[in-house]
Amino acid sequence: MAKFKEADLELTREKNEMRDVEVEIDFTPNALASVLYKQGDTVVLACCTRARNLPRWFPRDATKGWVNAEYSLLPGSTDSRFQRERRGAKGRTYEIERLVARSLRAGIDLEELGPHSLTVDCDILNADGGTRCASITAATIALRLGVRRLIDQGLCLPAADRKPADAGRDWVPRKLSSAEKTAHEAAVLPVDVAAISVGLLGDDVYLDLDYILDSNADVDMNVIGTSDGMLVEVQGTGEESTYSRAQMNELMDMAEKGLVNLYSIQQKTLNNQS
Repeated sequence: MAKFKEADLELTREKNEMRDVEVEIDFTPNALASVLYKQGDTVVLACCTRARNLPRWFPRDATKGWVNAEYSLLPGSTDSRFQRERRGAKGRTYEIERLVARSLRAGIDLEELGPHSLTVDCDILNADGGTRCASITAATIALRLGVRRLIDQGLCLPAADRKPADAGRDWVPRKLSSAEKTAHEAAVLPVDVAAISVGLLGDDVYLDLDYILDSNADVDMNVIGTSDGMLVEVQGTGEESTYSRAQMNELMDMAEKGLVNLYSIQQKTLNNQS
């Protein structure tokens, strides 16, 4: 049985209509790349930074890199103050940042990246549903922009152009042409990654759940995919309810429409930075 009456929700958009998305590049100047990402009233600040060294568990002569992510709800992001997790990420937070990290790694070739360690921090400035999905979509933009800048700086190079082990201090890397930089970026990040939420309310499927829709959903699902049509992860849960295989197909069809829209937004945003 549905938890709601549609009339009680005062919906302002169609079932298949996403919330408005706004993206501001370089919101903070100190990070390698930063993105202020708004999806409706959910606001994420995603910052990509590069560490000086690879993680300690990497071998000294590693030829590939690493990408990690962290996620945090800021105290003022929810209607009642969210307490800072000063002793490390707890339950839900830890689960989400692992999801964001493995989603990013699904879209990157770590060998092509080379020996660089990148972290994307996703801080939720305002939460109105879909924070993990918005974080993944925003983090992908920040990651690609960060990689692009490493390539421009001559730090991220194709394997054949990296410093040989026996090179002296006077070694200087070959400068890549514009076409070579574009090709290397495509090798490092062959696809974009995005995420969208969908839900079943009664017999109807809704796209991009805000807090009101999410809290009333009989079934909610987070779908993470890549721009070449592959899936990274699907998280679908019945909230004291069940759903059929046919309804699951409807949810996935709706999610695919949302993902295609998000890939387009990501590409347009980054094309404007070329």
